[in-house]
Amino acid sequence: MAPEPMAAPNTRLAAPPRAVLFDLDGTLADTAEDLAAPVNAMRAERGLEPLPLASLRPFASMGARGLIWRALGVSREDPAFGALRDEFLARYEKAMCVHTRLFPGMLEVLDEFERRGILWGVVSNKYERYVRPILAYLELGDRSVCAVGGDTTEFSKPHPAPLLLGARLAGVEPSACVYVGDDLRDVEAGRAAQMVTVAVTYGFSGDAHPPALWGADFLIDAPGDLLALLPAALPDQA
Repeated sequence: MAPEPMAAPNTRLAAPPRAVLFDLDGTLADTAEDLAAPVNAMRAERGLEPLPLASLRPFASMGARGLIWRALGVSREDPAFGALRDEFLARYEKAMCVHTRLFPGMLEVLDEFERRGILWGVVSNKYERYVRPILAYLELGDRSVCAVGGDTTEFSKPHPAPLLLGARLAGVEPSACVYVGDDLRDVEAGRAAQMVTVAVTYGFSGDAHPPALWGADFLIDAPGDLLALLPAALPDQA
């Protein structure tokens, strides 16, 4: 089935959301360099030259699965994958907050959401035990209304269960939430959860399957564009 057409670039939300939920890797924060480092270390240990970050970045949203496939040519179905994943995660855990940063303009967006009384949180496919330390490192742990990981519920995205849990933790109906992500799975999960979906072009998606084809409700090129989606005459909320 063909994706639904994108909303016009100047279209705004009909009403202000009560909560905005973010994917983590490639949406809220640029984690690509810290995700790429373990697989390049694995390549070096095997006598292979490191790959440039630009070639690994489009696979970063897929975590260990995508990065191991790109760097070592081993798929998740390969019997060798399990040991490689464990090695990747062990390396990542030791240095997952070295180069990770919020995307430019994101902090200002979060500040403005809070000023307007719009809740925000994180729903990622990353293990929850990684989501929480990264948010703490970014000094956002006490500000996010949720820190849902790919193992927090029985299912991970594109299943809607993690997003629905995020809405419950925020105390908000899913229909009053916006979900923002940089992967097709994010849009699929958001639509299944009956949330407004926003696809970002600045994330890790690459050019093979561009965000404009995902059927999201909105498409943004920078974090600050989220504020432009809010109703023009939005009053401050208590």
